[in-house]
Amino acid sequence: MPRIVVNGSVLAYEIHGRADRHATLVLLHGLGSCAADWQPQVDVFASTHTVIAVDLANHGASRSARRLPTMETMAADVEGLLAALDLGAVHVMGLSIGGCVALALALRAPARVRSLVLVNAFARFQPAGAAAAASLLVRLALVLGAPMSRLALHVACRLFPRPEQEGLRSVAAARLATNGRWAYLVTMAAIVRFDARRRLGEIRCPTLVIAGDRDTTIPLTAKQRLTRGIPDARLIVVADSGHVTNWDQPAMFNRIVGEFLTGR
Repeated sequence: MPRIVVNGSVLAYEIHGRADRHATLVLLHGLGSCAADWQPQVDVFASTHTVIAVDLANHGASRSARRLPTMETMAADVEGLLAALDLGAVHVMGLSIGGCVALALALRAPARVRSLVLVNAFARFQPAGAAAAASLLVRLALVLGAPMSRLALHVACRLFPRPEQEGLRSVAAARLATNGRWAYLVTMAAIVRFDARRRLGEIRCPTLVIAGDRDTTIPLTAKQRLTRGIPDARLIVVADSGHVTNWDQPAMFNRIVGEFLTGR
């Protein structure tokens, strides 16, 4: 996996497809995960785009030089990667906090962003009801005092709660368990501090917001507000999908994204 030093941080990334022939699609994962989360999309979109899947700060093989990274500093790292690779405007797709980083990148460097796909993302974090708030408190307690494997299992069970999702749940738990305690905690803090609500009107690139109708992490109302705040943004709600729509409904997800990217 290639690595590059940007802003003093080590940023790891994967490149698939051919940069000399196709438009570029940058993929930004969710909390506690890594570039590997996008495999169902890499397999499809690498035939039509150059696909760059990034490990965000303190995730996967990336390491941040900042003690307290923010969505904005993570966006600055992605911008530095795009500059180092000598890329022009790119399509950016982000899941959950990856969507927040994508928003921050579009606000920081609008000339770098050709379009946005925001998957179960938000302009300001709010739990999806009392159960989600309680789960967040449990998650915080586990981060502070339990083995990371217990935290990973807790999160994976909420992401993929159904019996037939055992395979997805096991993969998610194994991946989440590799996180460092401090790295996970400071990223949670970055989520709480992020607030782009007042600046959404500045985004001018084509934007698609995708929401899972069974998402118990981020409420649909947050995604509706995100859509209303971005000029001409479009919202698509995916049936029978939770927070990680690109995993639990990959065929539908890939079709929706493919149609959005066509001709852009």
